Amino acid sequence: NIHLVAKWLGSLEKKLEQHSEGSHRDFRVFISAEPAPCPQSHIIPQGILENSIKITSEAPTGMHANLHRALDNFSQDTLEMCSQEKEFRSILFALCYFHAVVAERRKFGAQGWNRPYPFSTGDLTISVSVLHNYLEASSKVPYDDLRYLVGEIMYGGHITDDWDRRLCRTYLEEFIKPEMLEGELCLAPGFPLPGNMDYNGYHQYIDDALPPESPHLYGLHPNAEIGFLTQRSEQLLRTLLELQPRDGNAGEGGVGTREETVQALLEEMLEKLTDEFNTAELMAKVEERTPYAVVALQECERMNVLTAEIRRSLAELELGLKGELTMTSDMENLQNSLFLDTVPESWVRRSYPSTASLGSWFADLLARISELEAWTRDFSLPSTLWLGGFFNPQSILTAIMQTTARKNKWPLDKMTLQCDVTKKSREDFASAPREGAYIHGLFMEGARWDAQAGTIADARLKELTPAMPVLFIRAVPAEKQDSRDMYPCPLYKTRQRGPTYVWTFNLKTKENPSKWVLAGVALLLQT
Repeated sequence: NIHLVAKWLGSLEKKLEQHSEGSHRDFRVFISAEPAPCPQSHIIPQGILENSIKITSEAPTGMHANLHRALDNFSQDTLEMCSQEKEFRSILFALCYFHAVVAERRKFGAQGWNRPYPFSTGDLTISVSVLHNYLEASSKVPYDDLRYLVGEIMYGGHITDDWDRRLCRTYLEEFIKPEMLEGELCLAPGFPLPGNMDYNGYHQYIDDALPPESPHLYGLHPNAEIGFLTQRSEQLLRTLLELQPRDGNAGEGGVGTREETVQALLEEMLEKLTDEFNTAELMAKVEERTPYAVVALQECERMNVLTAEIRRSLAELELGLKGELTMTSDMENLQNSLFLDTVPESWVRRSYPSTASLGSWFADLLARISELEAWTRDFSLPSTLWLGGFFNPQSILTAIMQTTARKNKWPLDKMTLQCDVTKKSREDFASAPREGAYIHGLFMEGARWDAQAGTIADARLKELTPAMPVLFIRAVPAEKQDSRDMYPCPLYKTRQRGPTYVWTFNLKTKENPSKWVLAGVALLLQT
């Protein structure tokens, strides 16, 4: 527990210095420590670090190493300890594969797991103990009980996100089922569950039969790897950019000084930024405060808060650059953000979730403003709504339900949204529907929408987030919603997923919905 020994480390350093001379030549000190969660926890004195040989225990990477490591927790004795030997060995190997998959899936970022979880070998060994106890106590294999205990308690105990829980549950439904004893189960494409083998035989089987590392081993599309490698590269390049010296001129062939670059950008932004919405005037214009009108007014108020902060901070920085105001740390941070093309912290706090660079973010902001201006001219619902253009997309979806509930005198809590994917694009719609709304600007990650067949289909290689056609969203009583051959697809604001969850839409699928669960298929409002 390193925070308890912070003071003691100083005296340890002195002791080591004293013992460095005159001690036995074989005298060694071993220190072990967990990785520090943040830079503030890096408290081991520099002297100790410089004089020590540092050894790190890295988690294995890749399915091959993870599967061997999972199996290394057991031995030939483990395989022989159960009276139902065939069942025990098959399920034990399937659990090892499951453990390797859930541990290594983290590398795919939010498409792998919405949130990272600390799955450990302890989860695997306890699950195998539970398996042994259940098989000893029952002549039949209790598949449902095993899946529940492993998926909801042993591994599920770490999981805090409902969609991640669904993913964990789906893996176990695919890996642990009666077909596994009939030799009909493939843990991954081209990797059947092995038959009855001894311990070394299983290790050999992994070496011989496991296909090369690819997203297919996790049930993901190859695009998932492209996505995560791209994000890693962007992160690396951004870090390099932040490490560049910040003083003086830009060098030969540069475009002037840092201040000049920021000044030009600042003037351009102030020029393009429109006036704030006059909310009093808009409220007077609204004849009836329908749910849609309320959403429009709320969005205008939120936009005013953001644009006011942008205008204030930019005007303040402009005076600072001219020397008329003393530069504060906030102004310097803003200047750095403008120079590095990142969205400033004070804007992010008043903004909506976004992963875009500053240039794209500002262009997107102007598009959102013009969309709101068009809507608030007469407050009639636009022919198609840009769902990604809202600060709070849930509000407009709830407004669709409220409007239908009032019209048909239905109880709101007994209603749900039905999602029909049209075959048309935004330009093909001239007016809003009589009930519900048309929405555009959605993207799909992990798969694509086949407009001709009207179902989810496998993504095309290198098309990471294909655009969706216009969606027709309407409210229906919950009991009338058709759930057959449907994939409950989560909708998120950004590719970060997790806390940016908006809603769930049921999308038609010809294939088993579990395929799309394992592929991490989701709808996004931004790419």
